[in-house]
Amino acid sequence: MSAISKSPKYLLMLALLGGASSGSLSAQTQEQPAADVSATAYLAPEKSEGPEIKGIISARSGDKMQVTAADGSKSVITINDATRISASKGFFGLNRSKLPATSLLNGVPVTVKTLQSGGELVASRINLQNKDLRTASMIHNGTAQGFEEQTAATAALRGRMGEIDQYNVKSTTNVNFDTGKAVLSEQAKNDLCAAATAAEGMSNALLLVVGYTDSTGGDEFNQELSEKRAGRVVNYLQQACGWKPYRMLTPTGMSEADPVASNDTVEGKAQNRRVAVNILVSKAVDGL
Repeated sequence: MSAISKSPKYLLMLALLGGASSGSLSAQTQEQPAADVSATAYLAPEKSEGPEIKGIISARSGDKMQVTAADGSKSVITINDATRISASKGFFGLNRSKLPATSLLNGVPVTVKTLQSGGELVASRINLQNKDLRTASMIHNGTAQGFEEQTAATAALRGRMGEIDQYNVKSTTNVNFDTGKAVLSEQAKNDLCAAATAAEGMSNALLLVVGYTDSTGGDEFNQELSEKRAGRVVNYLQQACGWKPYRMLTPTGMSEADPVASNDTVEGKAQNRRVAVNILVSKAVDGL
């Protein structure tokens, strides 16, 4: 054993250091707080069956949409990943059972099955009519593309038009169809492009396209036929006549409504089988 190990002073110092370390470790062990292992559990609110809502999509914001019913009542409905969206006959002829949320465009009629969850309505299933979705998608896509390319002046026009629903009718062009058909004649094609040219020369002009039928056929058939005729005219105006989609109001079909002649005669029926192309200018900006 070495001389250093036998020194009483050295042994005393080691004892003191050992005691201090032991006391410090003991104090640290005693002062160490116990881990808090408690946790708060957040349970999702229970869902119960909600009302079935029918109406028109009148607004979209994030994961919510507003549906306005025929009586004017409005319902705000949440859309989530579990929401099933489908069209009655597939989308653009495709037999897809589920559509993306981007299919929920303003103006599209929908039937919504809902669940009640924590004071809000959640859509479990949304059904659209294929023909309505097709028309709305055509207008929506055209509008989005058009406004990205437009000038600042046209953008200002869009803002003014957004809340205005009263227009001056500058002129109306009627194109006619054969019984039960939605095929444009050569004369109709010429008349449509002439109407588009006339409208192009008017500042702030929009086009409103409305389809009609005569009294031949049932109500459902005539409604679909009037919408098909209106859609065919819109397509030709945009594709062949160069009319910009963002200067087009949403087309509509009016079936046998508003006849321009009696349906009791062959001649009268021929006049009623028509699509009216109305050139409109808002009263608020007419003459600017």
